[in-house]
Formats: sequence, structure tokens, C-alpha cells
Amino acid sequence: MAIELTVTTKGQVTLRQAVLAHLGAGPGRKISATLLPGGRVELRPLADVPAVAELRGALRRPGQRVVTLQEMREAIEQAGT
Repeated sequence: MAIELTVTTKGQVTLRQAVLAHLGAGPGRKISATLLPGGRVELRPLADVPAVAELRGALRRPGQRVVTLQEMREAIEQAGT
């Protein structure tokens, strides 16, 4: 399926909704463009990178004791000696 796009006077192209839907890209999503030989371009959606706040608890395991920052510091100091 070929979709025609128009280049603006600023040298920009707006991707149509059909293209964005095909890429699975919505507002705020990043897309990678790879320049290929023969004037071709490959578009791919980039993997979503979670915000730091979203990583809270990512390493928690059921039954695992919560370790304080002080305990971490002490363990690091002991490992260094």
C-alpha cells in the first residue's frame, strides 16, 4: 500500500494516521528513521523507555526483605575491605 505524503516549505513531512497506526505510534511516541540506499527510508517505533519513577519496585521479589540505603552502604563498604 503506497501512501502519498507532501513536503512542506520547511522541509517537513506529516505522517498520516494510517502510517502511525501501522507503526503503533501515538502522541509522545518516538520513531526511528534509518536512511537506506536508493533514497529509501525505514521507519520503526522505538521501544518505550519508562520514567525513573515507574521503575520503583521493579526489583522487588515476593518474600524478599526490603534493604535500606544505610544497609546498602554498609554492604558496599564491607565488600571494599
